[in-house]
Amino acid sequence: MKVTTRVEFPDDAPATRRVHMAAFPGPDEADLVDALRRDPAWLPGLSMVAVDDGGLVVGHALLTRLRVGDGGKALALAPVAVAPEWQRQGVGELVVRAALSAAEDAGEKLVVVLGDPGYYGRFGFAPAGQHEVTGPFEVPDAYFQALALPAYDGVPRGLCRYPEPFVAV
Repeated sequence: MKVTTRVEFPDDAPATRRVHMAAFPGPDEADLVDALRRDPAWLPGLSMVAVDDGGLVVGHALLTRLRVGDGGKALALAPVAVAPEWQRQGVGELVVRAALSAAEDAGEKLVVVLGDPGYYGRFGFAPAGQHEVTGPFEVPDAYFQALALPAYDGVPRGLCRYPEPFVAV
């Protein structure tokens, strides 16, 4: 079967929730996506899904707005989910690349992610400290990462402030 990516449509929400519920051991990520949809941080054109050739949503990657330093803005990549039967087949990489491409097309400057450097390094993410960006998490530096998009001009810099739904998770 072939998998393609596209922007998530509003009526995809139940299928996207199903993917998150299947991919993770509990409802936290699915609840986070639902809460972000109701938050000002939501950017509809930056919620991407992977669909099989029958139109079934099998993966999801979400970019939402976050604040950096004194009024700067960037994007948070989270969460990313792939239905278990589609994992380890490149679907996650496909949907993340689609989300990053959409962010680049929108003229965004910087994307941050908290995750495995071995996985996210393939997209160009590196420790966020290299861009003078810090996260609110107590994790090894290698796990809080940033990706400078072509429009990046050295700003924003500073501490990332995630939208409220992230704090509640």
